[in-house]
Amino acid sequence: MIKIGLLGGSFNPAHQGHIDVTQAALKRFGLDRVWWVVSPGNPLKSDAPAPIADRIDYAQRLITDPRVTVSDIEAKIGTVYTAQTLEYLIHHHRHVQFVWLMGADNLIQLDRWKEWHWIMQNIPLGILARPGSRLAPRVAKAARIYASHRIPARAAHRLADGPAPRWCYVNMPLNFTSSTRLRQTGE
Repeated sequence: MIKIGLLGGSFNPAHQGHIDVTQAALKRFGLDRVWWVVSPGNPLKSDAPAPIADRIDYAQRLITDPRVTVSDIEAKIGTVYTAQTLEYLIHHHRHVQFVWLMGADNLIQLDRWKEWHWIMQNIPLGILARPGSRLAPRVAKAARIYASHRIPARAAHRLADGPAPRWCYVNMPLNFTSSTRLRQTGE
């Protein structure tokens, strides 16, 4: 089975931090490919992102690794919630073992996501360190509830080799770039 990591987000705009997380995920989790799943909008954020076509175009120009695909699948299938997107992808790509990728900052709020238990129980999660969130694997509600399903970082390359629930947290060099800061400073 091909192993594909899914990095979801608004990518408003995409930046070097996304590239760093992607490269770390490919290497640490033993993935064959990564799809950047560009969201039409985030239900947990009040501000609307730039038009999706602009964000996708910019992301495609930014990422040059041929193992990375920028995807507008959520806009195409009309989903807003990660669980809906994952259910669709799992059903329509049975030959693929997907891994949901997220920064540790998102692990902290995962219990606020719609159908977050379904996500944990149906797809392995690759969690990557983010600035200010290194304690997330210990304090996040999802991490505590699914603590017995955490695999150690030294076994991260086998994350996609087993069934969910299954998750792994890995450290990586931190990049402090954020889309919010880029929008605020106009960079």
